Amino acid sequence: MPDFKVVITDLGYATYDPEREELAAAGDVQLVLAECETEADVAEACRDADAVLTRMAPVGADAIQKMEKCRVISRYGVGVDNVDVPAATRRGIVVANMRNYCNEEVSDHALALLMSCVRRTASRDKQIRAGMWDIGWKEPIYRIAGKVFGLVGYGGIPRTLHRKLSGFNLAEVLVFDPFVPAGDVEEAGAKSVSLDELLARSDFISVHPPLSAETRHMISAEQFGKMKPTAVLVNTSRGPVVDPDALYEALKSGRIMSAGIDVYEPEPPEKGCPLFELPNVVLTDHAAWYSQESQLELQRGAARNVALVLTGKPPLFCVNPEVTGNSATSSRPAGRRRNKC
Repeated sequence: MPDFKVVITDLGYATYDPEREELAAAGDVQLVLAECETEADVAEACRDADAVLTRMAPVGADAIQKMEKCRVISRYGVGVDNVDVPAATRRGIVVANMRNYCNEEVSDHALALLMSCVRRTASRDKQIRAGMWDIGWKEPIYRIAGKVFGLVGYGGIPRTLHRKLSGFNLAEVLVFDPFVPAGDVEEAGAKSVSLDELLARSDFISVHPPLSAETRHMISAEQFGKMKPTAVLVNTSRGPVVDPDALYEALKSGRIMSAGIDVYEPEPPEKGCPLFELPNVVLTDHAAWYSQESQLELQRGAARNVALVLTGKPPLFCVNPEVTGNSATSSRPAGRRRNKC
């Protein structure tokens, strides 16, 4: 009999050798590769699991309630919106994530989307291929230097993006993050402001909060109404943070100039998604997290979380530290905690 059974709820990688190598530290581990599409699938696959590794499968309260001996649920990624964290906490199950694994990649991608929107490289590419030339006057372009950049959220990714923006000679960087003290923001060379002020003053807005009940559709019609008509919005966080209907109307009506979108509601976007018809939006396929290096780091780190908990140690990054007795930041919403268990 193996020492532990670990279930991966949904697949997406060419090999799971990195996980096997990390889990070996916990002893003889049976690694089960499942393909769960529903919560019922998760409940069935994970009923007798000692640990669960999950990507996008719904690990809800019903599935967690049916887990007979699970000690840790480790998410491949930063956000844990597919895991019912309060339900896991009530059962004494550690929820772990990989909070810092793709700061460089996502900040690079946010910057790439911004640059494509500002310089209109994607639309120019399509127009050139269609035989058009000298189209600059039809698509006004504004310089980046001297403008105001707004960061919604100030965790690891936006802080990394802030560092990369230092060479653009911006007039000011504004930050909205109620969980980060204003002094910390100012020490980093930015200004802590309300969301309304950030939206009204920023020429470029990059969205980075985790998805929670508080942040769902936090950028909607009212917020778009506060933005400049020349504003560029970039979203590399979670699709539902931005109301998709309001985004479409803002782009179609010219309420904002353009947007760079990597995440959607739902995912993948449905065939015929209204955004597909708009020329002033650049779309990518939830790829901001990805590089060869980050994927390996993700696989190893998520599995290491499991191995650590199964051997009586805290995981690399813990979402519900109250389970392990470290509740220093337990008042923060799930996904906002920045401590290690």
